[in-house]
Amino acid sequence: MTRPTRIPFPVVDEVSRHCLQEEEPETVHIEVHLPGPLDEPRLRKAFTEALHRHPRILMREAEGPWFRRRYEWELTGEPDTEVVTFTPAGPRALQDARTRALAEAPPLSLSPPIRLEVVGSVLLLTINHTALDGPACLRILATAAELYGGRDNNPAAPPTRPAEPAQEPPDTPTTWSPPARVAQGTPDPSPGNGMLVTELPLPHRPKGSPYTVNDQLMVTTGLTIAHWNREHGAPPRPLRITMPVDDRPRDTTMPIGNGTRLVEVPFASGELKAEMPTLLRRTAERTRALKALPRPQLGHGAALLTTPWAPVAVRAALTRGLRRAAAPWTSTTLLSNIGRIPYPLDFGEEAGRAHAVWFSAPARMPRGLTVTTASTAGRLHLALRWSRALLSHGDGAHLRDLFEHYLHTTEVTP
Repeated sequence: MTRPTRIPFPVVDEVSRHCLQEEEPETVHIEVHLPGPLDEPRLRKAFTEALHRHPRILMREAEGPWFRRRYEWELTGEPDTEVVTFTPAGPRALQDARTRALAEAPPLSLSPPIRLEVVGSVLLLTINHTALDGPACLRILATAAELYGGRDNNPAAPPTRPAEPAQEPPDTPTTWSPPARVAQGTPDPSPGNGMLVTELPLPHRPKGSPYTVNDQLMVTTGLTIAHWNREHGAPPRPLRITMPVDDRPRDTTMPIGNGTRLVEVPFASGELKAEMPTLLRRTAERTRALKALPRPQLGHGAALLTTPWAPVAVRAALTRGLRRAAAPWTSTTLLSNIGRIPYPLDFGEEAGRAHAVWFSAPARMPRGLTVTTASTAGRLHLALRWSRALLSHGDGAHLRDLFEHYLHTTEVTP
């Protein structure tokens, strides 16, 4: 019998694997709303075929002795389990499916480490973030849509922008002091994550603006947290907002896995009081420069930690200890802007084309809050996700209202 192909864990996967916590599973949730219902056997067949079209997703964690130097993925060729389930519609069916997406990670021991739950005309995909990220699984879903509906689901061409030369960010605040934390609201006694999703108008941006919608979202996130912290009596501190950057192609050659790199966008404590045109321009200069700088996915320190100089059990303990020690220097929050969904996600005549797509990213402490945005059909789809050790659902609703207010303030007219 031929031994399955094995692939050492990349840096992102290994660091995530070292730091797993049962109380706050590392899941990514994708929620796709369609106009009409889906046929169960037909969707199962299309999704299974999509997995085979992208065989790198058919993987599980390989078993190994305690003294092994690396974790490895084992490619299976076939799913170990049925990925697609249909849940009867009901008053709380969708809400319960969202709760499961935050509380129950697909196991790494079964291939593939994802599950797709269908509630009425909603597709809810739950991803184990140790193995995969949202954009990679959205690619799988686009392939499944094309196989299901028989319609072209190729990605739209990305907006053309001139290439930015690598340069140091201009006037960048120092990062030597610990950044602000999101002030504690009313913690929920139950562990895990909470989430709130909402639909907003895309912010207006004058033609030829030197900033992007992503820059407007970055400014909005900073202003929202600064306002929240003032309300809760936290002293002014610099903010640092982590921003994933994804340079992968969106066609069928897209590498499947965790493919984003993380950059941190800093704001000095007084910068957010600047006039809006100045703030947007400065943020745009900063984000462009950070995107252009070559950098390992999690920085140079993570690459060093995952060098196989000792058994994984030893390096896992060291990684967890360093993560606890570095907690005060962890960024304030994470803003993951998927941008305009590049695929039609068109499931054919009966089910139709997606009119709303939400994502949410894990929100473990010490950050405790993540902001994820995407746009479909000319609307902005916002997901706020938080650690219940930090915030309650009422706190999340207030943060949503603040976000909506400050997003509107970024609509600067010439």
